[in-house]
Amino acid sequence: MRKIFIIIISLGLVNFFYSCSDFLEESPEDRYVIDNFYSSGTDAEAAVAAVYQQLYDIYERHIFLLNALPTDDEKNGLGMPNQYLQNLEYLRHTSENQFTREMWQRNYSGIARANTAILNIPDVNMDENLKSRLIGEAKFLRALYYFNLVRFYGDVPLLLKLESVDDALGARAPVSEVYSQIILDLTDAENTLPDTYSESNSGRATKGAAKILLGKVYLTMHEYQQSADKLAEVIENEGTYGYGLHEDYGDNWETATEIGQEMVFSIEFMDPPGNGNSAMILQGPKYSLPGGFSVLGLTNSNEADIPTRDLYDRFSDEDERKAATFTTDFVSLIDGTVHTSTIPIFTKYWEEGESNPSNSDANMHVIRYADALLMYAEALNEIGQTDKAYTFLNRVRERAFNSVDYNYAGLSAQEFREAVWEERRLELAMEGHRWFDLVRTGRFIERMKEHAAYEASVAESNKVEITQNIKDYMILMPIPQREIDLNVDLVQNAGY
Repeated sequence: MRKIFIIIISLGLVNFFYSCSDFLEESPEDRYVIDNFYSSGTDAEAAVAAVYQQLYDIYERHIFLLNALPTDDEKNGLGMPNQYLQNLEYLRHTSENQFTREMWQRNYSGIARANTAILNIPDVNMDENLKSRLIGEAKFLRALYYFNLVRFYGDVPLLLKLESVDDALGARAPVSEVYSQIILDLTDAENTLPDTYSESNSGRATKGAAKILLGKVYLTMHEYQQSADKLAEVIENEGTYGYGLHEDYGDNWETATEIGQEMVFSIEFMDPPGNGNSAMILQGPKYSLPGGFSVLGLTNSNEADIPTRDLYDRFSDEDERKAATFTTDFVSLIDGTVHTSTIPIFTKYWEEGESNPSNSDANMHVIRYADALLMYAEALNEIGQTDKAYTFLNRVRERAFNSVDYNYAGLSAQEFREAVWEERRLELAMEGHRWFDLVRTGRFIERMKEHAAYEASVAESNKVEITQNIKDYMILMPIPQREIDLNVDLVQNAGY
């Protein structure tokens, strides 16, 4: 077993317990099951495994779609006729959008599972150290789910228990209250979680992951001193937590190294009977490849999610991240011949030698250590410690170019700020951060207008529609209309 998510596959109890626990539905039968489920440590572990399991529904694709399609990083390929996705790309999405609705529902489903575990595990007769750790893991995950919601939607219902259907409804809590709960959960988590786990349990939330996520929360809140202080607890003591950067950027997605020193928290994908990620089949070449995907010996490929020219053109050829993020040349599994796509294709989550794209086992990162280093550099610069911040920005930069010749030096505070923003875009491309980064730094509206102009000049003239559609209120996603229809206390975000 390489990760906690392998454990989930073998726990039939998880499906038994949660088959009826839809976010907005509960019955007396459900209450009977909940009341009788928590009788042993095994039950408690199964319940927390179910909280982890919800990550798949969010991070396998949705977090990337909502962070990349409505930004300057991704566009729909010819293999993606879905109108909801087309609307996200052109910023004409509404409260009826399928993917903004599912993001809301799936995060609340994770919260409901976490709440139930947090409320019931304390009463289980089991090892107290394990009990404390499991509650810490559930609180870490609840904080992550709420962090997603508050960044996408702003004020959201703050639900900390699940006792009746009424608890799933209610008015939106102010952003400040939601962040206070996130901080409380992560503080509790870091105080109970271990620094590391045995190999069989690697992949669970750790103390380091809780601290780094909390540093990201503070950064998002523009609490730069608190962000720097919290990130320093890990980065200035990285040996304690076993963190570092791979020498080769691409090792973050290679089977032998992906759970190594750079992995802070990630989603595990595996060959059957495990769960393969969907990225390879959705991002692989099809229409852009003469002869189609079959010339490569692949069983399928959709070319649905493709990079914008704006993103691709940002990478210099000397940047080693470029070759790990995209490719145009594909080697056929049939005869070893090379076939060239007419457009660059995302390949971070590509598994070389895999003929069935549905079975790609490349992991997807929720938090990677390079992200922590860049956040630390950003926070240090914002509190006037730019000289110190260079160390961490250039550490990421040196790995990208395998050279100190490309290091940043002599920048003003504003120039340094912009350099960090650019490095985050290049370093973390297609990892679920872009929309969040543009919004939290106040650049979304301006950057998307620049993006529309660039794409229209070099790729697609119809991209000017983005400039026509974008509105100031789009720094939040719409509250799903279905949820408003079910909950009379919910009000829509302004503009939608």
